[in-house]
Amino acid sequence: MDFGRLITAMVTPFDAEGSIDWQTAGKLIDYLIDEQSSDSIVVSGTTGESPTLTEEEKLKLFAFAVEHAAGRCKIIAGTGSNDTAHTIHLTKSAQQCGVDGILLVAPYYNKPSQEGLYRHFKAIAESTTLPIILYNVEGRTGVNISVETTLRLAELDNIVATKDCASLEQLTLIVSGAPEGFRVYSGDDAMTLPALAVGAYGIVSVASHIIGADMKALVNAYVAGNVAEAAKLNGKLFTIFKGLFNCPHPVPNPVAVKYALSLKGYPVGGVRLPLIDANEAERAFLRDLIS
Repeated sequence: MDFGRLITAMVTPFDAEGSIDWQTAGKLIDYLIDEQSSDSIVVSGTTGESPTLTEEEKLKLFAFAVEHAAGRCKIIAGTGSNDTAHTIHLTKSAQQCGVDGILLVAPYYNKPSQEGLYRHFKAIAESTTLPIILYNVEGRTGVNISVETTLRLAELDNIVATKDCASLEQLTLIVSGAPEGFRVYSGDDAMTLPALAVGAYGIVSVASHIIGADMKALVNAYVAGNVAEAAKLNGKLFTIFKGLFNCPHPVPNPVAVKYALSLKGYPVGGVRLPLIDANEAERAFLRDLIS
């Protein structure tokens, strides 16, 4: 399975009552494919507010995205949780919805050992035939999937990639130690170019909602050997990479990108508690940033 080099972790559109806005979800999928050059889309990841989506909503989203994308891009279901048994259940249900792959975040809050992490992911991998992307984000989960554990997991047939928000040192060690065909994706937009430079394959992005086509051009330029052009594009985009998470101070994902999408003509609604919408100072900052 080739998920491509630019994967967008899609927001979940809500209407004024806080329910999923299905019409807007369809328009957003079209926009991410046709205008922002996404090769794959993650549905119900952290950016999609998975902690506040019900299981019924998640399964409807998986099936809807598969049907609406209609083969134009790959659909990856975010089924990870801190409960191995429930993750297996949701993964099996997602497979029945026809998704192309699974994104599994490290178990949060429990703080399992490295052996516990290995057994968690191994059990899930054995429950499905779908290709799996690991998701390592210590800042959100409180646990780091170590290089050694990642490389052990990479030996399993259907664990095919990792989305990693760790240091460049960790990415480098994973790239250099992984079996052929195992792909490393950066999970930090601002690290796209440095990650490519140490051997990452691509990016799982939030900023690609806004500047995906330019990000794809950056990646393609680097892959083609035009490093100077890639560096030029990185310099152009870096302010937006950082600004979407610091407007004018750090804000939780996806608060800023949802407001930014409205500025691009794609009003996707607000966020569900405990997240809150951008305040006026943050909105003013984003208006200046996007303009």
